[in-house]
Amino acid sequence: MIEISERAQQHFLRLLSQQGIDGLGIRLRVTSPGTPAADCELEFCEPQELTGNEWTVECKGFDFHIEGDSASWLEGANIDYEPSQTGGQLNIRAPKIKGELPGAEAGLVERVRYVLEAEVNPRIAAHGGRVSLLEIDANGVVLLQFGGGCHGCGMVDVTLKNGVEKTLRERVPEITEVRDATDHKGGENPYYRKKEGQSAMG
Repeated sequence: MIEISERAQQHFLRLLSQQGIDGLGIRLRVTSPGTPAADCELEFCEPQELTGNEWTVECKGFDFHIEGDSASWLEGANIDYEPSQTGGQLNIRAPKIKGELPGAEAGLVERVRYVLEAEVNPRIAAHGGRVSLLEIDANGVVLLQFGGGCHGCGMVDVTLKNGVEKTLRERVPEITEVRDATDHKGGENPYYRKKEGQSAMG
């Protein structure tokens, strides 16, 4: 179900030994499983805190518990620890926790939205940016709105072409082109919709 590398087990054992509590283990749960917001949470767990529905992995010197409801989402997951001079990084790879990309029967809009929420927005969130879908036309052209830190950013074209468009076209092959609505200031482009109540100068 889940693989815990030797380095990760040693890391957990170090943390547990610092707590000085007999029988202390680690518990993993998935929050918001099956959605683009899914994440993994780790916590210390004493034997009396177990509910009885956990799956337990016996590691060297401690038990690693997986919350029962989270177990099915962690199929094929692995935990590793990469040591570094600044203290190291614990990596949890759980490919199934966000659910599956909706199938072809789900419709283009739903699939594009899923890829934006599950893959694109988490990446650009580090820069305070966000992308939302405005529309998809009959020719497979996707129109996106960049907001937050991406709005007015000089790198937005690079982000759009190298990151967002590449990801979307890999995941949803029907897409022919990706455009950024925030670029279209002229009234000639049919994709630009002027907000009601604004003057032509506005």
